[in-house]
Amino acid sequence: MRVRAAVLRSSPVARPYAQTRPLTIEAVHLDPPGRDEVLVKIAAAGLCHSDLSVINGDRPRQTPMVLGHEASAVVVEAGAGVADLRPGDHVVMSFTPTCGQCLPCLDGRAQLCAPGQAANGAGTLLSGALRLRCDDGTDTYHHCGVSGFAEHAVVSRRSVVKIPDDVPLVDAALFGCAVMTGVGAVVNTCRVKAGERVAVIGLGGVGLSAVLGAVAAGAERIIAVDLSQAKLDLALALGATDAYLAGDPDAAEAIRAATGGGVDHALEMAGAAPAFEFAYKITRRGGTTASAGLANPNARISLSPVHIVADERIIKGSYQGGCVPPRDIPRFIGLYQRGRLPVQRLLSSTGPLEEINSAFDRLDRGEVVRHVITF
Repeated sequence: MRVRAAVLRSSPVARPYAQTRPLTIEAVHLDPPGRDEVLVKIAAAGLCHSDLSVINGDRPRQTPMVLGHEASAVVVEAGAGVADLRPGDHVVMSFTPTCGQCLPCLDGRAQLCAPGQAANGAGTLLSGALRLRCDDGTDTYHHCGVSGFAEHAVVSRRSVVKIPDDVPLVDAALFGCAVMTGVGAVVNTCRVKAGERVAVIGLGGVGLSAVLGAVAAGAERIIAVDLSQAKLDLALALGATDAYLAGDPDAAEAIRAATGGGVDHALEMAGAAPAFEFAYKITRRGGTTASAGLANPNARISLSPVHIVADERIIKGSYQGGCVPPRDIPRFIGLYQRGRLPVQRLLSSTGPLEEINSAFDRLDRGEVVRHVITF
């Protein structure tokens, strides 16, 4: 079948994207689903900095590629071997397919699935197949096994999680990345306990999801840090107790003073080395500094090894929020349905596929938390 899709032909691309138009809206060929694959109709797809980092060259990927890794959809056709999904089922996509058989999967760390990571790096589905082609016959790569910036997609069964039909699909899309990564970093990576003090540095969709996760976990003090006063105001409205502008040279010392030596958990969500160093600086002795931000691969941080030892510091990476998607997405959606994760408040705007380049400009300038393409 032929479907409209946003295709990235090359990378990096200069700003502003409304003028350079890195994503072209084209009709591409989509093959039927193979064994253990599913054809879905995309309902909504969120714009994330992980997409932006492919466009700007921070995370080089094969091109041409249909971007988009945070999406919700409706099942159209289940391929051979898929017995638990039917046409009409609502699903959320996970940006790391999980084989369920490799050592990380068996160890409960599905986000580190070795075949899934290899497939994502190669731009294929979990099976190694490509189901997309441009009109000239050129193979077209999949982004994180999803390629959600398209009317339809073929994905591995291991890339989708069934959700209740009464969850609005625009809200549901955010669970595929922002919520899974942000809330997961709080509850899985840091295992925040009631009464603890948490700081979140970087208030995009992932960072503000972490704020919501800290509220749901019962953190006593939730400190929000960002360059944008508007995002700080939103964080306070979502339950943060304190807010600091990242550009204030005295912010770190002020946070340490206000918390009696630092927070129990500092979560860096900005994807920048200075943000991680800031997070480390405001972490108390014996505390945890975690990063879910994907910085440029060439970025470096400077830390004192003696402090890591003498203060018994814990430094953690958090990929996909340490989530097992079939376990955690239903849990988080349950919290959303009970009003404890109001993720709909992270939605800044929606728009059609044709406006995607200008929407990425707004994301790049920090003007939106989550813009969602709707179909």
